[in-house]
Amino acid sequence: MFVHSLLVSPFLGQYLILQPGHAAGVQIPENRYEELRTAVAEDQPAPPWLDQATEAAWNTRLLASTIGRAVLVRERSRFGFGRASWEINLGCDADCGFCYLGEKRFEGLGWADKTRMLDMLAEAGVLWFQITGGEALIDPQFAAAYEYAYGLGLMIQVSTNGSQLHKKPIQELFTRLRPYRLTVSLYGATSGTYEAVTRNRGMYERVTCGLDKCRDAGLPVRINIIVAAENAHETDAMVRLVDERWGFPYQVFSNMSPTIHGEAAPLAQQAEKYLTPRRVFTGCNAGHTFFHVNPHGIASICKIGRDPSVNLMVEGVDALARLGGIAESLQLRTGGCSGCTKADTCRTCRPMAKLHQEAGDDRSLYCQHGGYGS
Repeated sequence: MFVHSLLVSPFLGQYLILQPGHAAGVQIPENRYEELRTAVAEDQPAPPWLDQATEAAWNTRLLASTIGRAVLVRERSRFGFGRASWEINLGCDADCGFCYLGEKRFEGLGWADKTRMLDMLAEAGVLWFQITGGEALIDPQFAAAYEYAYGLGLMIQVSTNGSQLHKKPIQELFTRLRPYRLTVSLYGATSGTYEAVTRNRGMYERVTCGLDKCRDAGLPVRINIIVAAENAHETDAMVRLVDERWGFPYQVFSNMSPTIHGEAAPLAQQAEKYLTPRRVFTGCNAGHTFFHVNPHGIASICKIGRDPSVNLMVEGVDALARLGGIAESLQLRTGGCSGCTKADTCRTCRPMAKLHQEAGDDRSLYCQHGGYGS
């Protein structure tokens, strides 16, 4: 596989130079994108301004004599997408009671269809790409899919519970083909609490060992500290663990949602005193510049608004053009929210509110007004 030192790509009407494994990029005008596109096609030497730009951004210079040996240029897309997420499977080696996926079956596309789907994402213009699960790293084809997506010029984030990060092949993969972010969920500060939450013996030791290895390798890790009823007493200890042992950036999450099927089980796992108010929902780009793909190649506007959807494996990449209309229809305030006079200050998107309503949830947990129009 051609491993590029730099990636040049259109992105939502802009043009970016990126270094794989780093979230920051350099914006360039269209004429310089065209200059690089021509230089790569003809395998010319890199223009002097490119070395100046990369040295300023990342303190690196191209070592190849010709640009075609170091730079991958992405072509423009006829679609308007820039980001996507993909559940490579829903299987998981943890069994957390608050999981929003509900029943997690280990199943998904075969290898030929995985690569076909990834090709469609690249054709759609996707640049920033999240691989998630379930637990993505336990998929036997994860490494191959990750490498394939990397070769297409996708900037990859991996979301994981961290249970596999201690393994040598995973560390070697992420060191050789660096993701721009590894997002790791943390469920406790002691072995006993970790096992109570994940129902997996020895998981705390595997996760902390893996995070030690990520720190030593300088990988770009961000921690999601998940606070639930079973581990809330260790919230401060989890924060100290991240700060003092690894020094990774982190966020604390305490608000659970119903499952994607509208089941209420995760809500019972919330630690009520740790719940935080959501920010006012002002809209999002789901279905317009972003979309989500499930393990079977079915695309939806996001991880929450999964129905209606389009089947990429049956309809092909052109089906993505329908997601914008689906997004608009899902945001209409119908059903339980019809007649609300305070929609302008609502903190919950309509697809999420629908799941809460299907779960029979206490309205105060997702509606700050406590009642419609009151």
